[in-house]
Amino acid sequence: MGSRAAAATIADAARVPALVIGSGYGGSVAALRLAQAGIDVQLVEMGMAWDTPGSDGKIFANTTSPDQRSFWLRTRTKQPLSNFLGFPIDKDIPKYTGILDAEEFSGITVYQGRGLGGGSLVNGGMAVTPKRENFGAILPTVNADEMYNTYYPRANAGLGVGLVDPTWFDSAECYQYARVGRKQAQRSGFPFVFVPDVYDWNYMQQEQANTVPRSALAGEILYGNNYGKKSLQKTYLPQIKATGRVTISPLHRVSSVTPAAGGGYAVSLEQLNTSGAVIATKGVTADKVFFAAGSVGTSKLLVKLKATGALPNLNGEVGKGWGDNGNVMCGRANHIWDPTGSLQSSIPCGGIDNWNAGGAFAEVAPLPTGIETWASFYLSITKNPNRGQFTYNPATQGVDLNWQTAWKQPSIDMAKSIFDKINSKEGTIYRTDLFGVYKIWGDHLTYHPLGGAVLGKATDNYGRLAGYPGLYAIDGSLIPGNTSVNPFVTITALAERNIEKIIATDF
Repeated sequence: MGSRAAAATIADAARVPALVIGSGYGGSVAALRLAQAGIDVQLVEMGMAWDTPGSDGKIFANTTSPDQRSFWLRTRTKQPLSNFLGFPIDKDIPKYTGILDAEEFSGITVYQGRGLGGGSLVNGGMAVTPKRENFGAILPTVNADEMYNTYYPRANAGLGVGLVDPTWFDSAECYQYARVGRKQAQRSGFPFVFVPDVYDWNYMQQEQANTVPRSALAGEILYGNNYGKKSLQKTYLPQIKATGRVTISPLHRVSSVTPAAGGGYAVSLEQLNTSGAVIATKGVTADKVFFAAGSVGTSKLLVKLKATGALPNLNGEVGKGWGDNGNVMCGRANHIWDPTGSLQSSIPCGGIDNWNAGGAFAEVAPLPTGIETWASFYLSITKNPNRGQFTYNPATQGVDLNWQTAWKQPSIDMAKSIFDKINSKEGTIYRTDLFGVYKIWGDHLTYHPLGGAVLGKATDNYGRLAGYPGLYAIDGSLIPGNTSVNPFVTITALAERNIEKIIATDF
């Protein structure tokens, strides 16, 4: 009975009190708190459950040898680092509902996690709470006292956030690259800060000692982490299952939401197989619907539903205020006497903070290639002011994003406020072989999509969508384009704040 019960998914023609679309940070928070309040929840996820090992005995594919598990319905990988030592490294793979979606829009590729646990499956786990003085610029209508006294602590506890042991860091072989980054930042007068993460730091130390199977030290990051990372699979999702009130339906995609004749909302779902084909369609009625499909997923769905007349009363703010968190990547070529190490933890643990002076915060990132590269690599988060908008395209029946690669120029300029100075001080140059041929800046992508259903604009101050009682946005779509740091702690904390209010007042 156990296996059959575990396989049960949402039933056609079901009537449900609450439907949550997406199982990333916002969706997981919503599902857990609703269930704990005694409400039965249907949690639907477009991606797979990621609970079954592949032929190699591991659930997730390794970064260095991507197979069909690595990408969402692509026949060729589209790796963020497309080149190495001048050679392209992408390769053909079988089409499969893999874990990382490289979704291509005009001018930008947006990387997103696909599966139960959403973006938590594929990020580096950098769990950063924004500096209090920057919060007003991120979410101006939200009470900062409440966030910093209640909801950020709740999110950090729920996510299992911890910090590297600075003493261990100083001698760990796998963080030589980060120590080089620290030394060079400090020599140029920039503050180097340790950054919290949801990785199990005890496990990391055991990996370094070679007493457990390696995960971060085997380069695992982009396509899932098999052992040490505390993704939502290890934090909110086990708690969700323990309530006994949540039915989880992986490989289910929502295609429509529209008011139902007898109240509530009629929701159409497509069940997928692992090739991405639709194998069943279902229609359910939900009293309340929580959009938690991520900034891109929620925005695309709402824009389409408004434009096609399914939800015509959504307001004109839907689809607006989208940003890339100012993401831009670059590498620097160090001197031969500054090796960064052939063994590199895939989990970054430090950053260079020039936010106030130059508008940039740069993670000192790994290049876990297994060989000495003498390269320092960085993902910068910048105060880029540019915002895109999602619009419905009737010709393709899809949703477009009006982003231009040229809009990354402010991000490049802000990142240069750090790296031009370090290069000048160290007598070093930028690497030109990581994103193509003679290309310095990784300005073609984002890992941190934010906005599209902005809090207080497309919704009220708690995520209730304008025009439709019982519809909510509760994910990164609420945040207008920038968080000054990695965004998932803020997404989680905002969801904790909003769902508490919604449960108290709307149920």
